[in-house]
Parts: sequence; C-alpha cells; structure tokens
Amino acid sequence: MTKEVLFLGLPIPPEHHCLFYALFLAMYHTPVLENFIIVLIQLDSHLHTPMYSLLSNLSFSNLCFSRVTMPKLLQTTQRQVPSILYASCLTQMYFLVFADFESFLLVAMAYGHYVAICFPLHYTSMSPKLCVSGSSVLGADYIPCLVAHSAHGQTFFVDNVIPHFLCDVSAFLKLACSDTHINELVIFFMESIILVIAFLLIIVSYAWIVFSILKVPSAHAIHKAFSNCGSHLSVVSLSY
Repeated sequence: MTKEVLFLGLPIPPEHHCLFYALFLAMYHTPVLENFIIVLIQLDSHLHTPMYSLLSNLSFSNLCFSRVTMPKLLQTTQRQVPSILYASCLTQMYFLVFADFESFLLVAMAYGHYVAICFPLHYTSMSPKLCVSGSSVLGADYIPCLVAHSAHGQTFFVDNVIPHFLCDVSAFLKLACSDTHINELVIFFMESIILVIAFLLIIVSYAWIVFSILKVPSAHAIHKAFSNCGSHLSVVSLSY
C-alpha cells in the first residue's frame, strides 16, 4: 500500500510561481478578515437572532473550508512538494464536508427569509441552534460513509498521482486497482441528490416569498423583500 499521494497541481509556469503564491496567500487570508463578523455577532446582543446566527455559522464554514485545501496548495506552489500522506489525503476528503454544510446553511437562511417575510410574528420563535444542527446533519451524514467506503479494500494502486490540487474522492478512487465503478456511481448519485435537494429547497422558499408579495403588491412589501433577500441571493448565485 502506498504511503503517499502525489498531486499534479495547477499548470503554472515556473516564472509565475511567486505571482500565484501571492494570489493564493491573499485568498487564504481573506476569509480570516471577513470572519470578524463572527466576533461582532457574539459581542452584540442585538444581533443574537436566527438569521445572524446562521450568517455567523456560514462565515465559520467558509473559514474552515479554506483551511482544508489552501495550506497544501500554498506549500505545493512555494516549495514544489506535491506529495501528501495517504492518511492526510483521507482526512482532507473527510473535512470537505464543509462545502455541503454551507449548502444547507444557505437553505436554512432561505427558509429564515421566508418566515421573516411571510410569517413575521413567528420569526422570533425560530431556533437558530435547531437550524444549524439540521444543516450540520444534512451536510455531514454521508461524507464519512463515502470516505470509509472508498478507502475500504483499496490497498493497492495502479498509480499514486492525482491530477488535481486536492484529495477529491472521485480522483482518489481512480488510483485503485480494483473496479470502483459502483463506488463512483454511488458518489455521483449522492452528490447530485445533495445539490438538487438544496437548490430546490431554496427555489421553493423564494417561490413562496414571491407568491406572498404578489398577494399584497405594495412598494413597501417589495422593498422589504428585496432588502432582506438581496444579499442572500447574491451569495447563493456565487455558490452555485
């Protein structure tokens, strides 16, 4: 069994390594600057509302996700050391769960906007902890299963080179000598289901918001909906 996996990385010419390293370093530190919002929300009691709680957890998810992939990418770009330990590769795949956690946080935020606009009297009764816990369960329940299933029995490899800059499950399976066709189908099916469910739930939430606004077509209602949902829709658009 191989102890290391090699990344092909990004096709960066040697003379541009410093430029791209500076770019990746800036990308790595940007979430840290943005995530001061977590501290501000915790310090201001007026911001202890369901939506700000979800926003805080979204910021935390972005912070953690950037820490999963960027350190190794920076090391590879600067030192030209493309190898990663087999155990570290599995760990990286495991913590890529933050991408799915973020998707379901966006769903919870869409539902929060729906409640705030359509049922404003019920908005304060929403439980931020319940929304975050639900997003965590939906986003994280299948990842350990995929990683464990993909790693189980795959002890011999045709090659140890991944044409990527991170340990993607699908790319990792292609290294196995045994037939992984079923594994790849399961991963594709579950990833597709997760993306489709999250996207459809967001669409349904905003469809109900639009339907509620159309019943009372006032300038105030439209302005309120746009001010509440504009930033979230921007984040959803960028994510997808």
